[in-house]
Amino acid sequence: MTANEDKTRLGVASAREGEEPETLINKAINALDLEGKIRLLTGASGFTLHEEPAINLAEVVFSDGPTGVRGPIFTGGRKACLLPNATLVAQHWDTEVAAQVGALLAEEAASQHVHVVLGPTVNLHRTALSGRLYESFSEDPLLTGALATAYVKGLQDRGIAATVKHFVANEVETDRKTVNAVVDERTLREVYLLPFEMAVAGANPWTIMAAYNRVNGVPATDNAELISGVLKEEWGYDGLVMSDWYATESTAESANSGLDLTMPGPEGPWGDKLVAAVRRGEVAETTIDEHVRRFLRLAGRVGAFGAHRQWPREVLAPDDLQRRTKLKKLAAGGMTVLVNRESTLPLTDVGTVAVIGRHARETVAQGAGSAQVRPPHVVSIEDGIKQALGADRVIVVDGVEVRTDPLVADLALLRDPETGQPGMRVTTSDAHGALIESRHVSWTEVSTRESPWLESAATIELKAELAVEKETRLQVGVRGRGDWTFSVPDHYERVRLDRVDDAGEVLRLPYRTVSMALQPGATLTAVTDAQPGHRILALAARVAPKPPAVAIAAAARAAREADIAVVVVGLTPEQESEEVDKITLALPGEQDAMVSAVAAAAKRTVVVVNAATPVLMPWLDQVDAVLWAGLPGQEAGAAVAAALTGEVEPAGRLVTTFPAREGDAPTWSPIPVNGEMRYDEGIAVGYRGWQTEPLFWFGHGLGYTEWSYADAEVIADDTIRSVRVEVANVGSRAGREVVQVYWRPENEPVRLIGWSGVCLEPGQKALVEVPVEHWTQRRWHDGGWQPLPLTGEVLLARGLGDVRLTMPAAG
Repeated sequence: MTANEDKTRLGVASAREGEEPETLINKAINALDLEGKIRLLTGASGFTLHEEPAINLAEVVFSDGPTGVRGPIFTGGRKACLLPNATLVAQHWDTEVAAQVGALLAEEAASQHVHVVLGPTVNLHRTALSGRLYESFSEDPLLTGALATAYVKGLQDRGIAATVKHFVANEVETDRKTVNAVVDERTLREVYLLPFEMAVAGANPWTIMAAYNRVNGVPATDNAELISGVLKEEWGYDGLVMSDWYATESTAESANSGLDLTMPGPEGPWGDKLVAAVRRGEVAETTIDEHVRRFLRLAGRVGAFGAHRQWPREVLAPDDLQRRTKLKKLAAGGMTVLVNRESTLPLTDVGTVAVIGRHARETVAQGAGSAQVRPPHVVSIEDGIKQALGADRVIVVDGVEVRTDPLVADLALLRDPETGQPGMRVTTSDAHGALIESRHVSWTEVSTRESPWLESAATIELKAELAVEKETRLQVGVRGRGDWTFSVPDHYERVRLDRVDDAGEVLRLPYRTVSMALQPGATLTAVTDAQPGHRILALAARVAPKPPAVAIAAAARAAREADIAVVVVGLTPEQESEEVDKITLALPGEQDAMVSAVAAAAKRTVVVVNAATPVLMPWLDQVDAVLWAGLPGQEAGAAVAAALTGEVEPAGRLVTTFPAREGDAPTWSPIPVNGEMRYDEGIAVGYRGWQTEPLFWFGHGLGYTEWSYADAEVIADDTIRSVRVEVANVGSRAGREVVQVYWRPENEPVRLIGWSGVCLEPGQKALVEVPVEHWTQRRWHDGGWQPLPLTGEVLLARGLGDVRLTMPAAG
């Protein structure tokens, strides 16, 4: 993009007519002293950057992503749209969908006056046990890179900066701040750098985030070879490179490596320490000038430097009908039909339906961690199916317990005892017990970091009434580090809660709960003393779980009495979470036993899996259909119902290979050994290195119709340019097919080289041409790129488990 295009497209004008952005930047740099320059290179707060009126620089605001724009407040911020998670978006295999997601996020960002969205995440699904896979697109670098490029364009075409993260080799959460990723150069170039390279070449993301981990012994934030060498010099990247939050440990080393911004602030390893390093000659002032140049370039692109952008006055609310309809279709269309025996799905002309499982009532809409947002609502699968089929036809049974952590209380269960509004009453007192302040909080947790009014308190009291209609057995308690007194009717206790592990104060809170029968309006009161450090304090409240045997018996009984059973199982934010990896792919609790019992009792059984990452399915041969629902966002239940009934075809294709049993994968353990995570599988990541038959192959997905392939042709010269094939819808329903093209060169792993989607009515045919780019037709060797010779076979497939046609690569 030229400088003039920058100004025209984004509405960012120079201070003087005709003055170019780079000229403005030069003047600004010359107007600042050393301290003023370095002040701009560390955050002003957790999610903002400093303003500087002297150079017409406004505050720049960041927000976590990538499945919603939470805004600069981590705990209890404003309500925002919660989109389907990244793997569910990726299962569309459609760059236009990824661009739509970016555009929607840009609208959400603009509504909150946010300039920079911290997404997309382009780290790969290297092991199915990694806890943060839900936030990344896929196990394939080409698919990931293409989707990321479109996502970035969708954001930046509307003047909101994208942040491609985490640079680089950041594929596990265990010891993520210290782990050393040991990766050979070919693997790093062809696999893990590729999504970043594609995004830089195709969309020029205005920011890139350096990871926590080390790469071949060097911290990612200090890695001059990767940041200055590969990213900035070799790829010609002109944007800003920031640290992940609290990732920067050094001063001179990180500044000299090419890192431009360290987050958050205002404290950090730069500031006065970096000023001193420059004065000692350890860092050249020209290096500081280059960092400031890149920061001001970002500020100009997002409308915070020069002429400031005008934010929209009218924006859609996150629960607006237009938003809800779009999010429902986005989630339902990416869901994947894994099994569909005798066309059990879609559900048409069904009688009574038993909806079974804790996930049906407490549907999981998102993973845990920095990507969390506060949605306006989450439509449960129970409510979605009732709305679609009619409540009189639906029987709902709770199912077995699925989690140990009760998490923060649902707003629907608690209300302020003074106002009656959803949420709680928070009261602070001084050391003499005198009242300081009493506030209604429209959430069920508070952060002392983000609520300055709590800082002067000697004691903090959280109080709420139970909003239940009848006596209910509930699990209630407190969450958060500290000394607590907790009381409900007929129960009082003192408890000390310490950190669960090293996951910090945000993601893994300690808790204490009790289970007891409570009346409507019963009051929960929790009091804690002030303690040093930033804390998150919360109330816990949820329906108490039943013993597994009782829950399974009730599920089987309901299934026996209905015409069809829909069992909803899945993972929880305990497994799909930032900073925590999984130890097993098995479903938590007794969910497998529940599915088997239902399948034995029911006439027909459909399993809906509410999870983003692979799980084991020991009951697979016992059920009639399986719908992979992902983490569907705020419209979860409506989307699942739309997919089950065929209102929206669940035409998704898997983006991760599903193991059939524990340990079946090219890479398994996410646990570093002696501080190292060795990428010994090389370029054979995911499906490329699979040696056994998996449960489901990468690319698998049945949809709701049948397809035939014929008359295929490879168009090639020195490389494969495209592949043509005639595709016909030979089923009875309209549908979308994803034509996948793989190449298996001699002595090399198979790899995806292209794909294309086509929508056809029953009986229709189409000639589909799948473009093939150069990215996966080259090999890194002896310090440079070499073309791979055109040997081996080209595969046309509906996933690697359903190869339809095979042809010589040379055409």
